[in-house]
Amino acid sequence: MRIVVTGGTGFIGRPLCLSLCQEGHTVTLLTRRPAEAQRLFGAAVAAVEWNGRETGSWEQVLEGADAVINLAGAPIADARWTTARKRLLTDSRVLATRLLVEAMSRRSVKPRRLISASGIGYYGASDDRVLDEGAARGQGFLADLCLEWESAAIRAAQFGTRVVLLRTGMVLERDGGALPKMLLPFRLFAGGPIMPGTQWVSWIHRRDHIGLIQWALSTPTVSGPVNAVAPSPVTMREFSATLGKVLQRPSWFPVPGLALNVALGELGTLMTTGQRVSPAKAMSGGYAFHYPALESALQAILAKR
Repeated sequence: MRIVVTGGTGFIGRPLCLSLCQEGHTVTLLTRRPAEAQRLFGAAVAAVEWNGRETGSWEQVLEGADAVINLAGAPIADARWTTARKRLLTDSRVLATRLLVEAMSRRSVKPRRLISASGIGYYGASDDRVLDEGAARGQGFLADLCLEWESAAIRAAQFGTRVVLLRTGMVLERDGGALPKMLLPFRLFAGGPIMPGTQWVSWIHRRDHIGLIQWALSTPTVSGPVNAVAPSPVTMREFSATLGKVLQRPSWFPVPGLALNVALGELGTLMTTGQRVSPAKAMSGGYAFHYPALESALQAILAKR
């Protein structure tokens, strides 16, 4: 396929682009930093400059593309959610996606597929109910952000593009995401669950996240929301105990939720609440998870040198 990717230098995008190239696809990266992209990928990937805000000559790469993969967006948990930070989080996703879809609509031969990122924050904070793709939207900042984000992407369906909305949980790997932040206290024998400990963690190994994107690209019957999570969510207490077991470290120093809320404000609720999410579409559609269980996923990640 000829595939256009946004957000291709990030934690998900970089290994995804490398994997797509290895499979023989032609990848073009829309990026704010084309020189950095060329250093990362060399001649394997074509880098075209865009800023996610303005139309321009970059639109030409969309003409006749087999697929567009939209991963653009500022990191959710890198800073306190001030009013300005919330605006950045929203605009970097919604405005970029809207611009991309509008550019797609103007092509004489429009892209056939759009795989667009979203998050399980769509469901809001929930109790023990299992949430599949048909579950209702929840409340809160992330739920509202995901609704706007998905609404911008789904407009591509109006001109015949197959749209997949990838609602992603906690992606696990050692070189980014939440896991490296969790490892240090455990290695210092001071690890433990974020309280209350009963909140659900819907996680996925990065290899399976990339696998789901590739599965969505090649499965014509898949459209709409797809939960990008492993089939075995765990509570925060279970997550911490499993991480401690794999690291051969204790897990007995709980992190008070109140302290997180004081330190991080509204962002703290991202860690003290959760959702029990099921990848129902992926399982019914035949995707085979490489790492369906947390312990084997962490063992694979932490065994790397």
